Amino acid sequence: HMIAEIDGAIGWITFNKPERRNAVSTDMWEALPKILDDFEANPQVRVIVLKGAGDKAFVSGADISQFEQARNTPEQVAAYERFVENCSDRLRHVGKPTIAMIRGWCVGGGVAITLNTDIRICSDDSRFAIPAAKLGLGYRATGINKLVSIVGPAFAKEIFFTARAFTAAEAEKMGLVNRVVPAAELESYVREY
Repeated sequence: HMIAEIDGAIGWITFNKPERRNAVSTDMWEALPKILDDFEANPQVRVIVLKGAGDKAFVSGADISQFEQARNTPEQVAAYERFVENCSDRLRHVGKPTIAMIRGWCVGGGVAITLNTDIRICSDDSRFAIPAAKLGLGYRATGINKLVSIVGPAFAKEIFFTARAFTAAEAEKMGLVNRVVPAAELESYVREY
């Protein structure tokens, strides 16, 4: 469910589960640090770009179909959160620049993934949301702090309290993304960038 490709100086990481809008499963979390290690060790790779398969979503969050098995007890929840935090930490500290190329929906864990990249570029049809409040879920302090450091406390509160979907233009205005480009030009823009 993860594709790693090298094209010139770009290491591409694709979340490849379009039938579930690229919802991240445990096997995908496990693969991410390994791919990052390989790209970091390869001198040909100068930049790492993360994207979602298809045009419907970058990442629609965690794969909730696994929650009953992987997050059924407090101990399992704590272990899962540590695991995800370790993956996020690896992405945040990879020794090469990272770009999130966002097309379509970017929800919950998808937003968290993008917050750990250096640059976020999205298509004009992208939508962003952190629906934890609507689902009655808490959010880790590290994730809250990361969002606050990027968009500031006022926008972070709006994102968390309303749990609504934000347009690409709104995301750019609050600093959640660096650039918004027409959907048809997204990949060519990122390649040129």
